Amino acid sequence: MDYKDYYKTLGVERTASADEIKKAYRKLAMKYHPDRNQGNKQAEDQFKEINEAYEVLSDPQKRSRYDMLGDSYSSWQRGGAQGGFNWNDWINQAQQSAGRGGTTYRVDATGFEDLFGGGFSDFFNAIFGGGMASAGGRTASARTVNTAQTTRLDPRKAAAASLEQQVSISLDEAFRGTQRIIQVDNRRLEVKIPPGSNNGTRIRVASGSNGLKQDIYLVIEMLPDSRFERKNDDLYTEVPIDLYTAVLGGQVNVGTLSGNVMLKIPAGTQPGQTFRLAGRGMPHLRNPQSFGDLFAKVKVQLPKSLSQKQRDLFEQLSREK
Repeated sequence: MDYKDYYKTLGVERTASADEIKKAYRKLAMKYHPDRNQGNKQAEDQFKEINEAYEVLSDPQKRSRYDMLGDSYSSWQRGGAQGGFNWNDWINQAQQSAGRGGTTYRVDATGFEDLFGGGFSDFFNAIFGGGMASAGGRTASARTVNTAQTTRLDPRKAAAASLEQQVSISLDEAFRGTQRIIQVDNRRLEVKIPPGSNNGTRIRVASGSNGLKQDIYLVIEMLPDSRFERKNDDLYTEVPIDLYTAVLGGQVNVGTLSGNVMLKIPAGTQPGQTFRLAGRGMPHLRNPQSFGDLFAKVKVQLPKSLSQKQRDLFEQLSREK
């Protein structure tokens, strides 16, 4: 089993701050999101790698444990890298470093193992055991990792608090609604994310096993969009127009999430002037038949080069002002 460099996956240094890690993740997640790469298996695999790396590096406890492994792995490489890396030895060393007795090491790995239907890698499961009960009671399953065997604990002894998992969605998904397939305790659940979802929206999924009621919440995080800025249910965008349309008036095509519309530009429109397109924003979460507005800010594009005739006309206009 090969070592996975999660820092390299996100393109950050090992000393990166939590904000730097989150910023790098959001940029890559937007680039490789399946909604923007439909039918691209390579992008889908890369998206899963990015999410796995962020699952580890965004959690202080998992990051600390991963860094501990990285130090051991680097030492093994410096020693000549003869034979395969001994995972069992590392588990024992990590246990001793943590000051725990016996041969069992308890691992914390919050979140779901199969958020996007593909599951975490063998590398992830070798380190974190595929999902453990944490102090916050957020995980989907509880078990102990032993050098010889894996044993599941009685779920009634695990914390019954709600489970939470952050889910990143694109603006298009938030506009139309989407879904995610998650796997909890070997059960696949289809979770519908309603139109109008925004940062912090919590999607509740009733769940439970062996008589233990346990609610699952998907907490929405919006990926940035290069076309629009979102403020609540309103959208903001820039519309480029040429100088002649700004001066003389005309029409310009404006892209919206529901299709293109023609915007009438009156004569004498000023740079930075904003036009409101009613009902062309995001659907309201509580009432998806009602929409916010789209605000289109005019960006006048000046010609970079002029013909001699055009220059003469501009000079004539300058003299007549």
